[in-house]
Order: sequence, then C-alpha cells, then structure tokens
Amino acid sequence: MRSALMVAEKPSLAAALATILSDGRAITNKSSNSSCAVHEWTGTFKSESVRFKMSSVCGHVMSLDFPGKFNNWDRVDPVTLFECPTEKKEAVPRMRIPAFLSQEARNCDFLILWLDCDKEGENICFEVMSAVESSINGDVYSPSVTFRAKFSAITDKDIKAAMVNLGRPNENEARSVDARQELDLRIGCAFTRFQTKFFQGRYGDLDASLISYGPCQTPTLGFCVQRHDDIQTFKPELYWVVGVTVRTLEGRELPLDWKRVRCFEKDVANMFLAGIKEHTEAVITDISSKEKAKPRPSALNTVELMRVASAGLGMGPHHAMQIAEKLYIQGYISYPRTETTSYSENFDLIGSLKLQQNSAKWGADVRQLLADGINKPKKGHDAGDHPPITPMKPALESDLDNDSWRLYDYITRHFIATLSKDCTYLSTTLTFKVGMEIFTYTGNTLLDPGYTGVMHWQAFGKNEYIPDLKLDEAISIHDSRLVECQTSPPDYLTESELITLMEKHGIGTDASIPVHINNICQRNYVTVGGGRKLTPTTLGIVLVHGYQKIDPELVLPTMRSAVEEQLNLISCGEADFKAVLRHTTEIFRRKFQYFVLNIEAMDQLFEVSFSPLSSSGKAHSRCGKCRRYMKYIQAKPARLHCSHCDETYSLPQNGTVRIYKELKCPLDDFELLSWSAGTKGRSFPFCPYCFNHPPFRDMKKGFGCNSCTHPTCGHSVNSLGVSSCVECPTGVLALDPSAAPKWKLGCNRCDVIIQLFEEATKVTVEEASCECGAQMVSVEYKQDRTKLPKGQAEMTGCVFCEPAFSSLVEKQRAVAARVGGAPSRGRGGGSPKPPKDKMAQLAAYFV
Repeated sequence: MRSALMVAEKPSLAAALATILSDGRAITNKSSNSSCAVHEWTGTFKSESVRFKMSSVCGHVMSLDFPGKFNNWDRVDPVTLFECPTEKKEAVPRMRIPAFLSQEARNCDFLILWLDCDKEGENICFEVMSAVESSINGDVYSPSVTFRAKFSAITDKDIKAAMVNLGRPNENEARSVDARQELDLRIGCAFTRFQTKFFQGRYGDLDASLISYGPCQTPTLGFCVQRHDDIQTFKPELYWVVGVTVRTLEGRELPLDWKRVRCFEKDVANMFLAGIKEHTEAVITDISSKEKAKPRPSALNTVELMRVASAGLGMGPHHAMQIAEKLYIQGYISYPRTETTSYSENFDLIGSLKLQQNSAKWGADVRQLLADGINKPKKGHDAGDHPPITPMKPALESDLDNDSWRLYDYITRHFIATLSKDCTYLSTTLTFKVGMEIFTYTGNTLLDPGYTGVMHWQAFGKNEYIPDLKLDEAISIHDSRLVECQTSPPDYLTESELITLMEKHGIGTDASIPVHINNICQRNYVTVGGGRKLTPTTLGIVLVHGYQKIDPELVLPTMRSAVEEQLNLISCGEADFKAVLRHTTEIFRRKFQYFVLNIEAMDQLFEVSFSPLSSSGKAHSRCGKCRRYMKYIQAKPARLHCSHCDETYSLPQNGTVRIYKELKCPLDDFELLSWSAGTKGRSFPFCPYCFNHPPFRDMKKGFGCNSCTHPTCGHSVNSLGVSSCVECPTGVLALDPSAAPKWKLGCNRCDVIIQLFEEATKVTVEEASCECGAQMVSVEYKQDRTKLPKGQAEMTGCVFCEPAFSSLVEKQRAVAARVGGAPSRGRGGGSPKPPKDKMAQLAAYFV
C-alpha cells in the first residue's frame, strides 16, 4: 500500500483536517519533535487505497539570515550587508522541523500540502518540499508526487472539495516572498545596525533597545508623525455663523442652518446679521421630500475587519488577526486573510445564512430574511484570492472567550447585513428666506431599517420633528445672533485611519499591516491612547524628521509602494526574481551610503531632544580600567557607561542589576554584578567587561559567570557547575549564589531552573562527584530552621540521587522564559552529565 504525507500550517489545523478527511477515524500519535502530532488513517487517493499521514509545521520552516560571521555588529560594516551572502536557517531550531518532516516523508509516495492559501503559504510549501526532497519516494518537484490543496474554510464541504481538486504549488508567489524577505533583511539590518550603534553610543535616555528601520515600518511611522506635525503647525482661525431660530404655531423651536455656512470676516458677518434683524418672520420658499438610503456594507475583507476591530471593538489589528485566525482554525469563520469584497456566483449564501437561523442573538432577523428573500450582495472587488470573511458554523457566546465572541458577533452580523435591504428614510427639507439670506431645516423619518436591524449600532435613531407648514407661509423668528467659533486641528491618527492610509499607499499586505503597526508600538515610536489613537513619541518624531532632513524618500510611502509593485510582478511571473533584487538592493545601498555620510543632520535633532551618556544614569560600580564609578543607565537598553574611558557596556535586559558583594573579576578587575528576573526567573552573576568581551573562545558575548570557563575563579562554571542540563544538549546547571537564601541551579543556556534548599545558610559545590556524574552539593541550615531529616544541620549529597534532598528540590521553567519552550521532561528525562574535566579546562585556558 502506498503512503501519502499531508502537511498543514499549524498542529491544530492538522488535527481539524485529519478529523474531516478521515471521517473521525484518524489515529493520533506523538511525533519525534513533540510539537507536531501525526494523524494516520487509510483512505482512497488516485483510485487506490493509500495510507495517509497528516502532520504540520509551525509557521515558516526556514528563515533567512546572514552567515554567522556577518552577525557581529562590532566587526561588520553594515554596508556589506547589501551584497554579502544569505542563507536559510531553521526558523525554530529546537523544534527540528526539517528533520521531523524528512523522517515522516520516508517511504511516502505522495506529498499533499495544506498550507494557508496565500503567498506566505506558497513559500512554506516549497520549504516543506525542500525538507522532504531527500527522503520521499520520487521527485518531490514532480506533479505526480506533490499536490497543493486550495481551501478557504475548515468545513467538511470545503475540505473534501479541496481534496478532490488538488493543484500545484505556485513557485512565482513563493519567489515573491523570498524577494521580500531578502530585501527587508538587507535594508532593515543595515540601517538598524548603523543607527542603533551610532545613537545608543551617544545618548542615554532613548528608552529603546533597538533603533530600527524597516521599508514598511518607517513609512507607517511617517504617517503618524505627519499627522503630529499637522497638529503642531495648525493655527486656529476665527469664523462666525449667523444663527436663526424660528418658532412654530405649536410653540416648537426650530434651529435653522445658514446656507452660507460660515463667514471669516466679522464685519461682513455683522452686516448679514443686521439685515436679518430687520425682519421678524421667515418665509417658506420651498418644501422638498426625498427618499434616501443608507447602503448596506460590502462583503468583509481583512482590512475592513482590522479597521472595525480597532475603531468599534477597541482591539489592536495584530490582536484582532490572532483571534480571527483562531476562529478560522476552529471552523467558525472562513479564511481571514483576503482582499476580496465580492462573493462569487456559486457561493452558497443561502446555506451559510441558514446556519444562523436558530441563534438567540440574530436568529429572528435571519428567519425573516429567508422568508422575504435575500438581497444580492453589492458587487465589490474580486482579488482572486479567497472569498470574503464569512461565518461557517453557528456559535454560542459560552463557546468562545470574550474577545473571540465579540469578533465572531461582528463578522456574523456583517454577513447578514450584506444580504439585507438598505436602510431607507425620508428626508424633508424646508427652505426659509429672511431678507436676502437663505436658511434650511432638515428632518429625517425612517421608512425601513433594513440592515441596521442586525447592525444595530448603525441604527437610524428616532424620527426627527418635521412641522406641518405650507409654501409661502410666514413663521416668526424667535432668535437671531452671531456665533463666534474657531477652526480646530485634526486629531491624532487612529489605528483604523492608519490602516486606511497604508492600504491606499500600498504599504504592506493584508497579512503584514498589523505587524507593522505592532512594530512601531513595540519599538517605542508611538503610544496607543484612548480611542486607539496613535501618538508619536519623541524618538519616533526625531527619527522621521531626521530621515526627512537627509533623504525624504526613506520615510515616504512611494518607495515601498514601488517595491510592492515589483514583488507583485514576480508573483505573477512578469518580472525576474534576480533582476528585481539586484535593482532594489542597489538603490537602497546608495541611499544607505548617503545616509551614513549625512547622519550629522539627524544627530543635530537628537542633541536637542536627548541627554548625552555622560550626563545620564546614576553612579553604580567601578570600572576595571580607571577605577572610577560607571553610570548605570536604566532606560532601554540598560547599560553601563564610563565617562572617563568613554566606554559603554551592554547589560542583560528585562531584569534587575545589582552590585554582587563588591567582588571583582580576576581577569579585568571590574566589579561583579548580578542580574535577576525575579525569584522565579533566571539569575546569574556577571562581569560587565567579560559580558561584552568574552575572554575565552568557547564563551559567547552576552553570557555571565555561569558560562565562563575560567579554571580557578570561584564564580565560573568550573567551580559552580553541578551537571549538564536535563533539557538542552549544551547547557550546564550551575549554582547561583546571588539568589541566596532562595537558592537555585540555573541552566546557562536555556530557561530551566531548579529551586533547592530554601532558607539554607550556605550551599556549596564539592569537588567530589556522584555515580550519576553530577557534582556533590553541601548544604547547611541553622539548627532551629533545618529541613534535613533527623534535625541535621549539614549534609552532602547529589541533588538528583540523595533521597533526603528529593523534597527540597523542585525543577521548573523560568517565568521570563522564551516563548514556546519545549515541555519539561522532569528529572527522568535524561541522566545528568558532568561538566568537562577541570584539569582539561586548566590546560586549555591557563591564565
């Protein structure tokens, strides 16, 4: 029996697809990488019985990066990044996805790809094909081996239809994503490295760990700063309005609207008012009534969903798309990334609508709509990608969390509204003449609520009063006066308005727009205020003004829009991949060189807005070179600065840095510091100089004393290492004395920590080792507070093997761990291994 490997984009999606395709008969097994399960069943494919295996990746399998030697910020000139080689690396190395795919593809005859149906999905298709190329039977690039499933919703009907109508992966679309990745990497890294090093080496209160540039991110920031500049340069202007109020025979007062609207000359406005004051009545010169309509919405696409989520639901676009993706995987809505606002002729609108007829929220509206007959949706834009976002199955409020329900509620109401009638109302306008001036009064009366019955926030409201008057009838003037007003500045951009501008100027795609907005918030370039308004920070303003002084095109949307057009041509097969890369890279290389030569123009703006390093921070620890106190600068990124030596030293981020017992590093005489992410997080002592300039060849930059291989220092891993980490292959569990009395072992590579011997007065690592290979540990308690058996105050043993220690040792993950860490295997997950022999270390690194 032949075998077919199916690959989805996420584990949860793979499970849902397997359930549908196997009719619930799939058997689920754990995989070798413990992240992506494998679902197996027997079915029919190409008119023969086939053993199916369904698994998944977790997003991109590979990511683009520079070779290791080009990732050293101190030694590599950023301009070389425009022409140096690039390479594909595993996106998440700890998951070992390529090896997992290769293993699962062994002895398989077919590859069926169920990745998301967009350009990124096509790109991942080819990443999967590359991973299984050497292990699958046959040529993976042959149309008889590899197939592509196209689907827009996780429903039985859509998925089974996709299985029947398999196609081929689109290489052109995949190449366009490769081009975008390479351009963004080269351009972004070159500018970011240069300006980050330049400005962080000069100013202490930037409060940003990275001063980044992005071909999409920076024009997005530019829109926000442009609105800020409009507000700052706005000069209010006075104007005057002639206000007239008339009174009907019933005693109702009607405020009239002046046909001239307003007047910017007070003397002229007073002249108009004087002419009106000569009259006591207003004469009706015209009465007109017209039926008007408030049109129902077009079908919902991604950009409109993000706009509504921000403006109406108070959700950031990034968060909204995360929720929409979750609803899609759960089968509640169709694919949420689409540019299309038009339903195809064969889309089953009635079937989708009937699914909602039993809802307690909108079921009555749906049943009435089905009884009266649906209205054909408005003709929108057909981008040829996916149908508009549509509810695919009913949900109860109790089925979903709060934000998921609110988004589902909107999507469903919007869909129902697209099939409903327009809201119609009668607009009646009365025209009055007072002397030579014309005034009007308008009242609206609802005729048919139409779609606003289900989208109730757009409802008409109550009918407005319309007096029963006749043509040429005179009505008394109750009041006439001059009202002084002034023009007001525009408000800061909302997320919703920013999304509109990005779409209009072609900045990003429906998938990347929320990422770019999220980036400028995360980088401290803008803050999100009430009403989801985006206010630029000083750093964001200075950056944009600096780009404008040096090269305005770096921040204008026109450059990126032109690049996006070229990328779209690649995806359509109308432009050469290498030619577009070569041309665009050369343009930005020249712009970068010009930017570097003229950076002083931007620096002048930074000087006005930020404080130099020498006047920032507080005295902290002594420099090992000049023995003077260095300044601790807490603003992001946290760092130490010695004004006498004019040296800046990076520090571990997102934690607390303290002086460590006034001890000194034996190599450079700098005072040791300790960094801690809290009692349940990672912590370690470190030397500021060694942290930035590793003294030994197997110690990497950015590591503490628990990674230092100094053979005799009492703080190095040779003195405090207990055993190899039970989770990662290269880490060593080292004792952290700076955490006392909440003693713990921490891995010097991953986020595993072992809490032990709480409230002990002393814990030391012994020279002797246990049979299991771990170093022995001695512990001392005060006699009246001991937790050792039989009231003992001291004991030596192995933290893994000594029974008396088992209740005093607890393994866990650090709280501030990296996202998505591998699940803990517990103590039984692997035997501890000893650190390298200390005498061998001494021979290798004799100091």
